[in-house]
Amino acid sequence: MNTKIKQSKEIISKLPTESVSHKMDGEKRIFSSMFEIYGRVQGVYFRKHTQIKAKQLGLNGWCMNTQEGTVKGIMEGPQDMLSEMRLWLQHKGSPRSIIEKAVFTPFEPIPSHNYHTFSIKR
Repeated sequence: MNTKIKQSKEIISKLPTESVSHKMDGEKRIFSSMFEIYGRVQGVYFRKHTQIKAKQLGLNGWCMNTQEGTVKGIMEGPQDMLSEMRLWLQHKGSPRSIIEKAVFTPFEPIPSHNYHTFSIKR
């Protein structure tokens, strides 16, 4: 066997098979991330605007006010849509909100959605 062919077969066989971000059937993989937003985010319709944006992006999950004055939640969906939502949460929010800080957990792959829609917890 030709040495170059043998070497290329060895390299190909060592490539990770899980590096593809799509499932075999063409569906996008689902990821999850938790978030907490700090600043003037309560009493300014932040949760409602978050729900509207999440639904526009096709994301599932929830958000809620905390006793500490923040808004926290979980979002699930394709990685590109989570990234867009993350930017929205960091820089835009509701019209009357003032975002001082946004904290996110890394995107974690999940086998399927844990939530059927994006809701506001009270």
